[in-house]
Amino acid sequence: MSDAIVLSRLEATHLDQAYGLTQALGWPHRREDWAMALSLGQGIVALGEDGRVAGTAMVTPFGETATISLVIVDAALRGRGLGRRLMREALALCGQRAVRLVATRDGLPLYETLGFRVTHEIRQHQGALMLPEAPDAAVAWAQPGDVGTFAAMDATALGMDRATLLEWLAGHARLAVLRSPADGQVLGYGALRAFGRGQVAGPVIAGTVAEAQAILSFLFAAAGTGQYLRVDVPAATGLAPWLDAHGLAHAGGGTAMMRGEGAPAAAGPLRVFALASQALG
Repeated sequence: MSDAIVLSRLEATHLDQAYGLTQALGWPHRREDWAMALSLGQGIVALGEDGRVAGTAMVTPFGETATISLVIVDAALRGRGLGRRLMREALALCGQRAVRLVATRDGLPLYETLGFRVTHEIRQHQGALMLPEAPDAAVAWAQPGDVGTFAAMDATALGMDRATLLEWLAGHARLAVLRSPADGQVLGYGALRAFGRGQVAGPVIAGTVAEAQAILSFLFAAAGTGQYLRVDVPAATGLAPWLDAHGLAHAGGGTAMMRGEGAPAAAGPLRVFALASQALG
């Protein structure tokens, strides 16, 4: 049956059925989250003989690097090579870029056969917020002119040019900035936006754990006690106990992987403490 499936460019007309695929998997994505992914990149859709969506893969270009996400195959067609077909088409869209993704346990073996290597682990934390701390006075809502600074910091910390993502966040999320009390220098930033069952806090870029916690505390206070919130963090940040204490329990995660050699993160203190999403880094 999979031989009769046609791969095509994913269009806005496919979003309702693509959203249905994530619902069937129990993934939290809303239709709006699919629309965000499509607005920032492009995708491949697998269409059955009846024209229905049987699988998807999304590609988001970030300068010399791209991310692949939302690689999904309808349950009735799994084990027939459709996931590999989707990935090969997605990789062709990436061209010569290095490619990053966050793998589920089921997807990891396929990605390894396609040349991806494990880089680190991602921990997903979520739940109803408990007792947000009083926000640090050095953190405030960002101004429009801060977005360019955030993009430069982002590129330094990740080695990816996510200016398009920052522009999208400026129009659809709330951006917070941490400034030095001494001279007003921007030390870090974070974002809070609607996602899935509630809201997501991320990305968060900062130089130290204390700075990241100050930004997250500000975002937590804005989200409100009892509100459902998700934060995805690299395991090496060591934020897990602090997130647990705020009601955001460890709820799985994924394995970050890379294919090819992208631009390295610049030497310096800036680090990624929370992801925009597992799809976007």
